[in-house]
Amino acid sequence: MAADRLPAPPVLHREAARVLVVDGSGRVLLLHGVDPGDPGAGSWWLTPGGGAEGTETPEQTARRELWEETGLRVEHLDGPVAERTTTFDFDGVAYRQHEHYFVARLVAVDVATAPAAYTDLETRAVLGWRWWSAEELAGTEELVHPGWLGAWLTSELHGRV
Repeated sequence: MAADRLPAPPVLHREAARVLVVDGSGRVLLLHGVDPGDPGAGSWWLTPGGGAEGTETPEQTARRELWEETGLRVEHLDGPVAERTTTFDFDGVAYRQHEHYFVARLVAVDVATAPAAYTDLETRAVLGWRWWSAEELAGTEELVHPGWLGAWLTSELHGRV
């Protein structure tokens, strides 16, 4: 007799925007995250960003998410420089997310250590942040999203993007 199976949860389709924040030293800013619904599953590093709200354009989403997650307001974003569609589970929800990637090039950066605009979920999911060089990305065994970020940063630094 086959075991009873619960139906799979519906997949939430959403548009999102992410920001590749590059400082004057050629490093990229990443947030350290964990799934609060499954904290034993490990952690990862990812770019600031998230889902669109209402009728936001990808660039509007990128600007809002960057401010909410880092306290940074930028006047200019390049891009989108890349797009991808990814699927993942987070806090008990299955996502299929189409992401637009923008670039913010900043000379001097002061990132808020506890942005006031974090949602309750972000407060539980974001462990911290740090700047990563291309060499550190190439040599890390930690999980970094998106997987192409290190190659992109190397190309960015050598003017091949």
